[in-house]
Amino acid sequence: MHWNSVGEFFAMGGYALYVWGSFGACALLLVAEPFLVRRRLNEVRRNLARERLAEALDHNMDHISR
Repeated sequence: MHWNSVGEFFAMGGYALYVWGSFGACALLLVAEPFLVRRRLNEVRRNLARERLAEALDHNMDHISR
């Protein structure tokens, strides 16, 4: 495409709201995704550690009650 001015470029032939809105939503999601994945990973790690601790305590209680 060829634009005669910066204003025409940003107007995107009358589709600026759709084009720039889509671009912004995509950019926002690309920035947010690593943070959301990191948060979920930390949550899973905490849950696994909690489960391991519960199993270890349960195992120790079995030995004590025998």
